[in-house]
Amino acid sequence: MTVFHFFNCAILTFGPHAVYYSATPLSEYDTLWTSIRAAVVYLVTALVKLVCLATFLNVSDSDTFDPYQELLKALFGFIDVAGLYFALTQLTHRNISQNHKFQAVGLGWAFADSVLHRLAPLWVGARGLEFTWDYIFQGLEANANLVFSISLAALGSLIWLRKNKPKTLIPIIYACAGIVATMPSITSYLRRGLGWHLPKVVGFELFSSLLIAFISWQLFVACQRPSN
Repeated sequence: MTVFHFFNCAILTFGPHAVYYSATPLSEYDTLWTSIRAAVVYLVTALVKLVCLATFLNVSDSDTFDPYQELLKALFGFIDVAGLYFALTQLTHRNISQNHKFQAVGLGWAFADSVLHRLAPLWVGARGLEFTWDYIFQGLEANANLVFSISLAALGSLIWLRKNKPKTLIPIIYACAGIVATMPSITSYLRRGLGWHLPKVVGFELFSSLLIAFISWQLFVACQRPSN
């Protein structure tokens, strides 16, 4: 039963990445190498962010919300934006369109995040003797993160790769990118500041990820239209 629970949680956590790759044109254009290199960039970015967090943040025994510490975390969260910028603009990609490029980068980014932050807890905890819903919620959280990562990559491609975008949409694009980049601090405030339980936080992440994805899609479509 424990092994069955582990495989269920693992499929819920990592399965959507494989489904997204195979069910979209990414598999037809052979963008796997682009996703792998984006995952490597994410791991390097995560290492840099970890060093910064360990250097500048104080270790606290309490689980209370500290605005100063969370502000630093939010600022260091923009290291991910810098890494995503490098993955989108500096890595050499095959002859794929901008549409497929940001999807491949976002997919690799999200998969690396899930492996780094969820694989070890899943392997240790989901095989325990006692059933817990925590790892199912962790899988759902990984799905929300997948949507967030692809949305942020889409917004990043509009910011850095799309030159002739409508000027009226630029503030909205930056605002949405800022919200996605600071989402870990937002969910931390919900957990520690407002005392939300994990199911409620995960529900908020799923809803907000779908909302951001819809807005990002509308912005991407609007920027693809030829200007008059």
